[in-house]
Amino acid sequence: MKRTCFALVVLAISTMVVSQNALKKFTDNPLLQNANISLLVKDLKTGATLYELRSKNTATTASTMKVITTATALELLGPDFRFETRLEVDGEIAKDSTLRGNLYIRGGGDPTLGSDKIGDKDFLNQWIVALHKAGIKNIAGKIIADPGIFEKQVINPKWTWEDMGNYYAPGIHGISYMDNTYRAYFNSGKVGTVAQITRIDPEIKGHKIESFVKSANISFDNAYFYGAPFSNDRIVTGQIPANKTDFVVKGDIPDPALLLANHLRERLIASGGSVTGQAEVQYNPECKKFVVYTHYSPPLSEIITETNVKSNNHYAEYLFKYIGSRSVVPSTVDASISSIRAFWQAKGLPVDQLFQYDGSGLSPVNAVSAGFFVELLTYMKNKSRYSGVFYNSLPVSGVSGTLKSILEKTALQGKVHAKSGTIESVKSYTGYIEAPKGTLVFAILVNNAYGTSKEVVKKMESFMLDIAR
Repeated sequence: MKRTCFALVVLAISTMVVSQNALKKFTDNPLLQNANISLLVKDLKTGATLYELRSKNTATTASTMKVITTATALELLGPDFRFETRLEVDGEIAKDSTLRGNLYIRGGGDPTLGSDKIGDKDFLNQWIVALHKAGIKNIAGKIIADPGIFEKQVINPKWTWEDMGNYYAPGIHGISYMDNTYRAYFNSGKVGTVAQITRIDPEIKGHKIESFVKSANISFDNAYFYGAPFSNDRIVTGQIPANKTDFVVKGDIPDPALLLANHLRERLIASGGSVTGQAEVQYNPECKKFVVYTHYSPPLSEIITETNVKSNNHYAEYLFKYIGSRSVVPSTVDASISSIRAFWQAKGLPVDQLFQYDGSGLSPVNAVSAGFFVELLTYMKNKSRYSGVFYNSLPVSGVSGTLKSILEKTALQGKVHAKSGTIESVKSYTGYIEAPKGTLVFAILVNNAYGTSKEVVKKMESFMLDIAR
């Protein structure tokens, strides 16, 4: 008995020494010794803490915030949930196939309408067929888009000015269309000259872009759009590679609901019909309407997979805003924040360590502890009815998405299912490591390291390899 106790003590001390050495190796270097780090690693099965550093302290998350957003959406809505967009009318349909009234597009917060990512990009063909089946070929009235499920404040107030107007931070309208993104095509010349815009796709009536983009000796897109929500005036600055034809820089569509209404009007006319009125946007118009067609998105399981694997900000923000619509319409950022906090507080998670202001992690004022992430991930793996769906939505090391180049050709290739996060001065990972001795659940958030993001990633990769042995 004494020998057994002695052996257990020796094993515990040995484990502690190994843990301390792995953690010391990770933090004791000029790159990270003065960084703000929140770190926690637990054994998923036993719940034992294996590595810990300021795990209750909060740090800026970047895109690891998407784990919280997608997990909450999955728990509240279920993997088979589909967003609905309805076509409604407020008049009578005459025998000559003329709607004597208005046609409404009632937005339901679906981020996939016309998306390049998932779903039917050419869904408008289905809509025309559906209208014809309902007996509508002509409209003696208007086509009105109603994005009133979400508030009119479409830009998160905690985002930075530099991000507004760009494709990765588009306005979150109650109707999304074409990922709320257009493509501007540039012809660049010699280094130092101003690049010229030749066209944008899709074409947006009245949209004006003033280019200050310089041609430079670089190989990547370093141009940024600036502009207010709903405004057709944009400025674009920065740099793109010199001597290029049709170089694409993406910006956000200022009013996607209006663009969709215009495109539906044009498509109906092209099919041989007529529309006497124009396309316009109204928020929650009060009139008696009835539904003639309902469009359904792909299932939530596909949407959260796209969100996590590709780190899709647009999809994440729509999930975030939709969560708020379950309690109030039009949905607001505050309603979404309150709903998410209330859900996880009811599950016993430490929401005093959760400071969430958006769904994607784009805001630099988001802050979450490693401890909160680990508790959420433990819940999703051990208690959630949708454990497998959530686990499979995460990128895989050396295999897919934002983790494709992480831990590639190492012992952990294909063994880490996790979400990464990167913004200025922030690098983070949270997820699961399938180690030889069992599954580890972990979160590592590093803020303000004294070095490049690439250097920080190398340290984090080494730490993950060390703890998985």
